[in-house]
Amino acid sequence: MAYNAAILSKARANIARRHEENLAEQERRTRSVYAREPRVRAIDAALRRQMAELCALTFSREPDARDKITALREKNMAMQRERAGILRRYGLGEDYLDELYSCPTCHDTGYDGAGMCECLRREYKAELTRTLSGLLRDNGETFADFDAGYYSAERSPELGASPREVMGLVYETCRAYAANFSPGSPSLIFRGGPGLGKTFLSACIAREVAAKGCSVAYESAPTALGEFETQRFSRDAAEAESAAVKVREYLSCDLMILDDLGTEMATSFTVSALYQLINTRLTASKQTIISTNLSDEEIARRYGGQIASRLAGEFELLTFVGSDIRRIKKERGE
Repeated sequence: MAYNAAILSKARANIARRHEENLAEQERRTRSVYAREPRVRAIDAALRRQMAELCALTFSREPDARDKITALREKNMAMQRERAGILRRYGLGEDYLDELYSCPTCHDTGYDGAGMCECLRREYKAELTRTLSGLLRDNGETFADFDAGYYSAERSPELGASPREVMGLVYETCRAYAANFSPGSPSLIFRGGPGLGKTFLSACIAREVAAKGCSVAYESAPTALGEFETQRFSRDAAEAESAAVKVREYLSCDLMILDDLGTEMATSFTVSALYQLINTRLTASKQTIISTNLSDEEIARRYGGQIASRLAGEFELLTFVGSDIRRIKKERGE
């Protein structure tokens, strides 16, 4: 996997910050215990001296060095038992004053014996998601906030069920998709009119998948396809390179969510960029979720047969039904 240097640097900084926070918490705990029980401070000082003595005896050629080492270890164990007893007496764990690490594998360095630690990989993906997901700011969408009450319970002859029943199934499908997301998950199309919850449920999926440590890009179609255009046509080298970095991440992240397909200006270039995005991710077995108001026929007219065929053959369709929730909220004064 190729890493973006700037994002990797942020991920390392996040881990380093947690390490500093752990050191500060350990220091706070130590000061608190020492103030309450000076005997623990004395024991800790004695244990440090014993460690120095043990190191010296290990390399000593004195004839009785082995006996001294044995006696020192017995004394050391006795003091550790005394220390543990004091901590228990105060209702604290025996390891309460031990060094604190968020990651026991690498001890918050970001690297273990095999190279980059999994904790740094997770942090990199989280930082990548924060960088790429322009639509995921501070709205805090969660599945728990889904309200089926906005959908009519009246049975629709056209649907063979009520909008509430249909959207209940859509909701459960999205929730299961997020919970079980893996490299084998399908790509999805969310189709339906405006205000039916497509953006909300895709954001819920994005947050839950990102929380698993996967990298997620969540952008509107105009913004994402605009980055392809900037990469190709901008005369500003820095701007073009910045767009190129985003395009590479759109193509390679674990989950790409393209919101509101069909709201971008349709040109031969945006069609080409969309095909590149869809085809590259399908070829690499990367999952994509696309939300759109367009029908199959409108997609075929707007983007051509290749894209329409890819979407129809490779993506699973979820149809959103009901009335515009934004309008309903406005009418209710919510």
